[in-house]
Amino acid sequence: MAERTLRGARLGGQSFEDERGIEFAARQQVGYLCKQGHEFEVTMSVEADIPANWECPRCGAEALSTAGILPEAKVEKPARTHWDMLLERRSEKELEDILKERLELLRGGAIGPAHLHRANRKKRVS
Repeated sequence: MAERTLRGARLGGQSFEDERGIEFAARQQVGYLCKQGHEFEVTMSVEADIPANWECPRCGAEALSTAGILPEAKVEKPARTHWDMLLERRSEKELEDILKERLELLRGGAIGPAHLHRANRKKRVS
């Protein structure tokens, strides 16, 4: 059992390689300022696209870049209403014809709640 253990090594993955001969990627410091006045910097690659906003590490609020990068304006589509979707399937003339037909059926007692039709019959008999 003692043959398989690593002596002097801790749990947690400490690397035994040294950093000689390693060329690190080019980096830049990007500054941000949140609404609470907290100023901080984030290290990023020179090749990275710099985001316009970043979460503040102190308060969690949205922080804007101090380099003058503005967030992209999101184009919001207007909400489609039931009427808009209905007009995609039928013309107004067709809708008027359907309405007229359904109103005739409703008034004639062919469709609709039964309790409404009984009330209409009592009124006619009296």
